[in-house]
Amino acid sequence: MITKADKNVARKKRHARVRRSVIGTAQRPRLNVFRSTKHIYAQLIDDQNGVTIASASSLDKGVDVKNGGNVEAAKAIGEAIAKRGAEKGVKVVVFDRGGYLYHGRVKALADAAREAGLEF
Repeated sequence: MITKADKNVARKKRHARVRRSVIGTAQRPRLNVFRSTKHIYAQLIDDQNGVTIASASSLDKGVDVKNGGNVEAAKAIGEAIAKRGAEKGVKVVVFDRGGYLYHGRVKALADAAREAGLEF
């Protein structure tokens, strides 16, 4: 029987493998996605300097979502992270799906960020 902990261990292994090649810079930060069962989070990260440029989550006061764990919330977070990135002068990013499948909430966040102006 596969448990939720086993799935998360496998996801972390996939994420570590992808992180070897996906590196964010000041000119092209990494758009990192983390999703839990109740919320979704996104960050623009400059790995070379070790700083987070911008972040958005379904817990933020400025983002109006009823349920943080659905596709509508992911779309709102995608738009919010693109807007906050544009305020900091970020237009081009590398996408880090965090070991998750590119499907559902992760895909909705990415598509909304693209529509709102981020290129990746």
